[in-house]
Amino acid sequence: MRLPIYQLDAFTDTLFAGNPAAVVLLSEFPDDALLQSIAQENNLAETAFLAPQGEDFRLRWFTPTVEVPLCGHATLASAAVVLRSLRPNDSQVVFHTQSGALTVRRDASSYVMDLPARPVTRVPDSPDLERALGARVIELWRNDFTHLAVLESEEQVRHLQVDAGALLACGLDGCIVTAKGSGRFDIVSRFFAPGHGIDEDPVTGSAHCALLPYWAPILGKTQLMAYQASARGGVLDCSLNGDRVFLKGQAVMYLEGHINVA
Repeated sequence: MRLPIYQLDAFTDTLFAGNPAAVVLLSEFPDDALLQSIAQENNLAETAFLAPQGEDFRLRWFTPTVEVPLCGHATLASAAVVLRSLRPNDSQVVFHTQSGALTVRRDASSYVMDLPARPVTRVPDSPDLERALGARVIELWRNDFTHLAVLESEEQVRHLQVDAGALLACGLDGCIVTAKGSGRFDIVSRFFAPGHGIDEDPVTGSAHCALLPYWAPILGKTQLMAYQASARGGVLDCSLNGDRVFLKGQAVMYLEGHINVA
């Protein structure tokens, strides 16, 4: 069996920046074990698997170790593949996922994703988490998927040196670290997910589904420019509309080919 595969850099207009994702095209979904093996072989933060579902697509996302319920950058990469290579005359695509139906529409050279908001609630401080992050956390929040740690400054976020092993020992699958931004960017963040086999994710669309509900009322606006300050870096044009988060970004094609599955 030969499966078409694409690899793109998402949330960037420059090759070798943003967050790389693989997109594998299927006629139907095989056993989960095969999907996980392919994702492990790709060894990227996310591999997206697409199969037709009526006029739409079924979409699933796998890290090298687990399936996840939502992934922004691999959804963006998947939309770029569909709207550039498979259906270039269409203006939007709908993906059916564990997080519901996700619509992505074309906007000039960018794509706009309609994702569910994931509000956070305040939780008690964690000295163990502070030690793992190597920084003082002024507020700690969480939702059903991850924690959100607010730091005092953008500078702290940008220069964190996180102990991934200690973070994993805290029992956290993942942790968003954020602070108010400066200049062009309203907010900055980084995302660490050693529980999902990813010490640090370069640019995380799903993290902004928690960041927007947190920051929008604090900053007094629903349209935010965000920067994820990983080594590769990524820019996200974000807006909050009720219980939906809209993320706008670009994607750059790195490779196209096939994988051989016995």
